Amino acid sequence: MKRYAFAMQLKPGKEAEYKKRHDEIWPEMKAELAKAGISDYSIYLDPKTLRLFGIQHLADDATDDLLPTKAIVRKWWDSMVDLMETNPDNSPVTDPLVEMFHMD
Repeated sequence: MKRYAFAMQLKPGKEAEYKKRHDEIWPEMKAELAKAGISDYSIYLDPKTLRLFGIQHLADDATDDLLPTKAIVRKWWDSMVDLMETNPDNSPVTDPLVEMFHMD
């Protein structure tokens, strides 16, 4: 299992709605993430910069690279476009983060 961390950008004034939508994440979206081998997934917010930081564990045989082809993922992205910076296909703009330290 490996850890993957990334950053995204939230739009100003969208903090509460972003939190609400993730508190109410669709069960089928959670199931698709789990099916792809993603677990222990958290997203943190830096309220000063509105930068979102995600970290997830990926199974050794994870298929997370196929998630953009899944209808439920594309529907989720479409539903989040008003809250965060996105690419032309509505996927979130993500910046991979480099691990500098880890302690079990």
